[in-house]
Amino acid sequence: MRRQLPKLVYADAQGQIYDHPFLTMAGMSGPEAVLPESMELIPLPEGRRLFTIPDTPPIAWDNRAKRYTTVEKAPGIRGRLQAVSAFMAPGYARTLLPACDYAKKQVILPLWSYTAVGWDEAQDCFVVAATKVDSNQNWNPENYDDRLLDPLVRERLAENPHNRLLEQLARCAIDYHCFAAKNLFFKRWEAPLPTSPVCNSACLGCISLQASECCPSNHDRISFVPTPEEIMELALPHLETADQAIVSYGQGCEGDPIMQAPTIAEATRRLKAATSRGTINFNSNGSMPERVQELIDAGMDSFRFSLNSVLEERYNAYYRPKGYSFSNVIQSLKLSKQAGRFTMINYLISPGITDAPEEVEALKRFVADTGVDMLQLRNLSIDPDLYNKAMQASGRGIGMYRLLVELKQEFPRLQFGYYNRTKENFFPPGYETGWPIRGR
Repeated sequence: MRRQLPKLVYADAQGQIYDHPFLTMAGMSGPEAVLPESMELIPLPEGRRLFTIPDTPPIAWDNRAKRYTTVEKAPGIRGRLQAVSAFMAPGYARTLLPACDYAKKQVILPLWSYTAVGWDEAQDCFVVAATKVDSNQNWNPENYDDRLLDPLVRERLAENPHNRLLEQLARCAIDYHCFAAKNLFFKRWEAPLPTSPVCNSACLGCISLQASECCPSNHDRISFVPTPEEIMELALPHLETADQAIVSYGQGCEGDPIMQAPTIAEATRRLKAATSRGTINFNSNGSMPERVQELIDAGMDSFRFSLNSVLEERYNAYYRPKGYSFSNVIQSLKLSKQAGRFTMINYLISPGITDAPEEVEALKRFVADTGVDMLQLRNLSIDPDLYNKAMQASGRGIGMYRLLVELKQEFPRLQFGYYNRTKENFFPPGYETGWPIRGR
């Protein structure tokens, strides 16, 4: 029996948030309004944010009338109402989109991840449609105190005054508040190594440099290709001394690093010759199998390839590849697995698309065929309405939580996660039963 569902949450024109006296929270799976299931509702994790969706009224379930309804007015509120969304921080996979009338909105929404949220009277808290997929606490915002960061950045820049890559990452850490860039200066965990000012995809929701149909990019892209020496100057000390040391090519502030594979391969060979400590990771679209093989030969420890879908037509609709094919990506993934490298999918998820019946069946075939080690479940940051239309979504999915249950039952070795791992932790104890993760 379904427990009492949370109340609808909405906002007035000034952004003040309210809960409705009797209307019930709904969510969206693709373009279709649905009621959330109790298993996919969790208290809003600490440090997460709520925001309004401008000029977009919410959709709620009216239990008295037994129907979904668009809510444009509320008692005591002047003007039209706005829907409310939660922004889910890393480590949580959303299971439903906010339920609202997207036809009413006047703008294309920014590149954020949009998650259904409601108010649970029994627990006296906001709840979201999401599930925790990674328990790594290194990335908690409380670990990133800029009062400690600023002197470390100045010190490092003084030590390496002519390293362009260091200057890039200093800007990423200070101006864009990139946690990975901050790790470099804190000398710990995963640090980034952006290398590529160019890309051979034209993603619908590109977050750097390229013109996007949806909205301005979040930040500027690196404008140069660092030399192997510049990479070594940053990466080697990190690998040799940092706690849980990882260095990763392929960052939000660049194109795709596969375009600079010869430079990266040379730097990686030098790093591997200099130290056996730490993990070297490569994040990419995987568009050039021959270059992936070059990086395997250079000693790369792990690979993460980005996909929004395992169906070629949906992949093409989002990535819009230039000069490569979906089959090239699959070939790259298989090369990584055949070489014994830890192989991950940066799986850009959106409820109603990722869990569409045809996608679910294709994903199961994909996992069986490739033997991929991990799905990094990343909430795709894009206007949900824009994405649903681009993917030609026509109905609801089977449920994101149910999808994960089915995958874990059929493929116990398949891991869910969000963050890259050190090689010592590729297969942690009990990984076959590592999901669901209980607690906040």
